[in-house]
Amino acid sequence: MIHLIVGNTGSGKTTYSNELKRNTQGVIFSIDQWNKELFFPDKKSTDGLDWFLERIKRAEKLIMKLINQLEDSNTDSILDLGLSKLEHREKFRAFADLNGYELKTHFLDISKETRLKRILKRNEEKGKTFEFEVTQENFDFMETWFEAPNDSELKAGIIISE
Repeated sequence: MIHLIVGNTGSGKTTYSNELKRNTQGVIFSIDQWNKELFFPDKKSTDGLDWFLERIKRAEKLIMKLINQLEDSNTDSILDLGLSKLEHREKFRAFADLNGYELKTHFLDISKETRLKRILKRNEEKGKTFEFEVTQENFDFMETWFEAPNDSELKAGIIISE
């Protein structure tokens, strides 16, 4: 099974993914970890969103190959990849359909106020789920970038709210 973990910045996707891993014995793919280890060391100050999106696209090609292997061994894949846009989520739905894999959407529908408090706390404490600082500017950008899942996406899905 492929689990799509969807929620805006600070909604708790990584924490939720870790809990889901404990319950399913699945494997987590966290784009924040991939970005930190693979891409941030090479990032220049002039590199913008398109630079990141291209690298994420390449990483996801590898992730899909790994998902094929996990499916062959009956192991769940937990995708903590941001999945902020419908088009991005549809790419994984099409992949699952093409390969006959079961897919479930988990939507963390958490208020902006709660998410901002979590981000500020995570930035300060740099605890277990900290990969990099999320600035107020990054947080505000994501408020306009994120597209919540529609009813069709959430059919047979899970909604987590406050």
